[in-house]
Amino acid sequence: MKQFISRRSFMKAAGVSAAAMALAAGVGTQAADACLPFLKKAPVTILYTNDVHTYIDNASPEMTYASVAALKQSYQAAGQEVLLVDAGDHVQGTAYGSMDKGASIIQLMNAAGYDLATFGNHEFDYGMDRAKEIVEEADFPYIACNFIDLETNKKVVPAIRRFFVGGMSIAFVGVMTPETITKSTPACFMDETQSKYLYNIEGGEDGQALYDSVQKAINQARILSDYVIGLGHLGVDASSSPWTSREVIAHTTGFDAFIDGHSHTELPYEEVKDASGKTVVLTQTGNYLQNIGRMTLGTDGTITSELISSFDGRDGTVEAMQADWIDSVDDMLGEKIAYADINFYINDPNKGNRLIRSEETNLGDFVADGIYCYFNEIEELNCDIAIMNGGGIRADEYAGYWSFKTCKEISPFGNVACLMEVTGRQIQDALEFGARYAGSGQENGGFLQVAGASYEIHTSVPNTVPTDEKGVWAGSATGTPRVQNVRIYNKQTGVYEPLDPNRTYAMAGMNYTLRNLGDGFAMFDGAKLIKDYVSEDYLVMASYAMMFGGVDAEGLGHLNSANSPLADYPGYLLHYENPRGAGRIVLR
Repeated sequence: MKQFISRRSFMKAAGVSAAAMALAAGVGTQAADACLPFLKKAPVTILYTNDVHTYIDNASPEMTYASVAALKQSYQAAGQEVLLVDAGDHVQGTAYGSMDKGASIIQLMNAAGYDLATFGNHEFDYGMDRAKEIVEEADFPYIACNFIDLETNKKVVPAIRRFFVGGMSIAFVGVMTPETITKSTPACFMDETQSKYLYNIEGGEDGQALYDSVQKAINQARILSDYVIGLGHLGVDASSSPWTSREVIAHTTGFDAFIDGHSHTELPYEEVKDASGKTVVLTQTGNYLQNIGRMTLGTDGTITSELISSFDGRDGTVEAMQADWIDSVDDMLGEKIAYADINFYINDPNKGNRLIRSEETNLGDFVADGIYCYFNEIEELNCDIAIMNGGGIRADEYAGYWSFKTCKEISPFGNVACLMEVTGRQIQDALEFGARYAGSGQENGGFLQVAGASYEIHTSVPNTVPTDEKGVWAGSATGTPRVQNVRIYNKQTGVYEPLDPNRTYAMAGMNYTLRNLGDGFAMFDGAKLIKDYVSEDYLVMASYAMMFGGVDAEGLGHLNSANSPLADYPGYLLHYENPRGAGRIVLR
């Protein structure tokens, strides 16, 4: 990964003049006089984005990277000092990211003029090798103070990045969420046998390891700095505690401001007290380029921040690059494969929150059914139960035509389906682990949608599933289980029968969950692999959609419950017309 060889090369890369470097080296009065323009202070504007998730086809008044580029250029044209930074999750989210594993997105960010970025958890969805390639492809550096190579005990990328602009020294400290390991794929941080971690993201169960790492970086950054800004992917969600940005600020000293990401929160300006009682400005843009953040650093120490929700300007070069890539992907994936008669949801249609991460939804049923049907009907193997993590299902889809692109938007990760022989105890453990936050109001990307099964979650029962410091499952629930009355559909009898903890079942899902410890699902260690790498997630879904009946004059099947091939399974729980699904998961 990119490293800066010397202080001189560091300053040169930051755009510092030769005279200013001479002054920094202490070469005398004549050189110092040549540096006076550098020493004259002027306000600095920081433009920032977070959680763009490859949403490059937004329509007006929403913005794209062409808008970001034009906005930066507008400040430069007015003679203002400006930096452009990103707080993570920029290479994954839609087909426009996943089709070339983020390569075109990095090209767009290069063209838009980004100066700096940190990693979001989804920067690792294509594997560690690809994450390293992304850093090399970027014209801007990545920073992270708590991302450690355990073989060398050194930071994978620099902890800080200093810019000399507006006659001021501005230092950024990069911070990654320790949730990255479980919220991407833990296997990519481990060796090939998944027996040893090769990389760590310092966090600690009580957050202290994260706070210590950040404080050490702040102390380094404060030397000769006018401002120290956190550039983090931490978020403010309670489920991320003790690793939220507010908690990091509260347990450290020395930040002047913190630009955040991860929780998709619109936070124009918030004042948070650090450990010394000093006020730190915290901000986050939301997501999907619905806003661009603008922070102004005054010459007198004042800091303001706000969110810009629209900008009419577009950079022609970036816009053309976007259009070419969008057209290319649309051509590759644009073939119509079905027509949906109903809306499919991951969000609560009334409140808008992401229901799929805490309850059953009709799209959760559909995706899980696609996996179940793929192995039973296409592979012609016995599959008793299929599971799908709610975090792997990404978008509402409304009535109308479906294409391969539709399926790619729903499941953009490129995970592959597999079938394993597991015990009833392992199924119970998986459902219990996935349901540990249900009813609390906290989201959980590992909440399990199911096919061929049903279960109850008793939300009044405390969660007693032990986990390690990285949030990985560490054993069965130690108390009364929250998940009860688990039943598995019997295809011969058409009856949902009680789960037998001692029996073996054929369970299907994505390798992310079943084999790679995704979301922390470690209970399948030792399970027998029946079949792996059959098809990518979006193609499994597309195959299911193309099996529906009700074929119209265009030769397209219509997506509704009656036309599903699973409608021929007697007694099978199927009700896509209900946004909350068929009643496979009952919260009590």
